Amino acid sequence: MFRNLKGIEKRKQQLTPETMKTLYVIATPIGNLGDITFRAVETLKQVDLILAEDTRHTRILCEKFDIKTPLQSCHAQTSPAKIAEQLKKLPEGKSVALVSDAGTPGISDPGFRVLREALEQNFEIVPIPGASALTTLVSVAGVPADQFTFLGFLPHKKGRQTLLKSLARAETATIFYESVHRFPRLLEELKTCVGENRVLVVGRELTKMHEEVFRGTVAEAIAHFTAENTKGEFVVLIAPYNFSLKKS
Repeated sequence: MFRNLKGIEKRKQQLTPETMKTLYVIATPIGNLGDITFRAVETLKQVDLILAEDTRHTRILCEKFDIKTPLQSCHAQTSPAKIAEQLKKLPEGKSVALVSDAGTPGISDPGFRVLREALEQNFEIVPIPGASALTTLVSVAGVPADQFTFLGFLPHKKGRQTLLKSLARAETATIFYESVHRFPRLLEELKTCVGENRVLVVGRELTKMHEEVFRGTVAEAIAHFTAENTKGEFVVLIAPYNFSLKKS
């Protein structure tokens, strides 16, 4: 059972002067705004500042749930010095929330840099869990994923082919994100690198209006995905090399 959200003020009273500031790392919906947790909404309302990967994107969420907390931008191009300054400006006894455009901060986004600086400045770090494209696909994959390797986004060029070829005999599932621009090319690369009979699970636009979960072989994926249904955001799971969708 999670802690009562009235605990933000109580937490401030319990902390020592050196660790009085608090950073809440908050997961936000990956598509459907209804997936945000009660705890996340209440925390976003009660903190003193929200650091957002894209304030325009986060403002939509804030307007939906009547969150009036001030927003500041903190993205991949924000310098370490600027991050340090943003956190140092926060007075003692105050708290800040970190959110990404979607999902859980720190997973394939620049959030870890904020976390590291907060640790340097003796912030207390509190996770507010929730949506993640990674766990969303794993939960419905229907293939063995009690163990898996997560690769984030694949390299665009250097090392890409070597990495994909290394998965040919992988005994556990492999999961990664892929952009709409590279997904068609990815399927052809997988045909070459892991074979057309390898089982894939592809999550497209998860939790959104055009959500799709595809399960099948690489060859079947190539036939299935056309110019009309390769738009959106993709999470790809490559099943263990000896797995088959057919019951033995």
